[in-house]
Amino acid sequence: MKIEKLQNDFREKISADISLVQEGINRYRIFSPFMFDDGDHLSLVLKNDQHKWYFTDEGHTLMHLTYEVDYKALQRGNRQKIITNVLSSFNISDRDGELVSEIEGDQFADNFYSYVQGLIKITDVSYLDRERVRSTFWEDFKEFIESKVSEQRREFNYFDKAHDPESKYPVDVRINHLPRPLFIFAIGNDDKCRDVTINLHQYERWKVPFHSIAVFEDQEQINRKVLARFTDVSDKQFSSLALNKERVEQYLFEKMSGNGA
Repeated sequence: MKIEKLQNDFREKISADISLVQEGINRYRIFSPFMFDDGDHLSLVLKNDQHKWYFTDEGHTLMHLTYEVDYKALQRGNRQKIITNVLSSFNISDRDGELVSEIEGDQFADNFYSYVQGLIKITDVSYLDRERVRSTFWEDFKEFIESKVSEQRREFNYFDKAHDPESKYPVDVRINHLPRPLFIFAIGNDDKCRDVTINLHQYERWKVPFHSIAVFEDQEQINRKVLARFTDVSDKQFSSLALNKERVEQYLFEKMSGNGA
């Protein structure tokens, strides 16, 4: 394979800003204009192994995603589904975190363009199909609570069987074995914030003893009027789970140990 001819083919079919630099036997670094949202360039390598040519990111793409998302979170739930669908659509294989695409025949440029498209789609996981990805906040919240509160003391999707047998006013998590149980709510959008406000008002009307905690996905995204009404009935709020895990953990510890107010 003549690398000069291949480079010219890439430049003619994809971008004039592409260049290939040999880094060893049958290994070429591909420099291109393709970047992540933060300005870092995609890591792209062309290699030959056992007489097969393939493109690889050498694990860089998923590693880059872990700057914002825990690696384990990429391997479950909706994030995993989105990534798996992208890999399948663009014929990319995941080899223990290394994303590779074998080249069919001599279609180097066509395969490369498809490969880059796939990598970019994967890096869009934070906003690709927003409504589906948004639900990962609940997954992250649930996993966090499960890791900090024993199964004997927590109850997800709680409702008051005496006052609310049809579960019209659910509580995301109830922490038990306290003078006043803790009601914890995970709030990801305006609608959920409104619903929780109504639920808390209803429990007050029923004169049910409780203490409430709200954990937001991103409190800054909540409408100011909606948040103001919610603040009137909420005991404690954390502006985001991602930035306040240690604070939430400490607060839960104090409440469950009887040291909290």
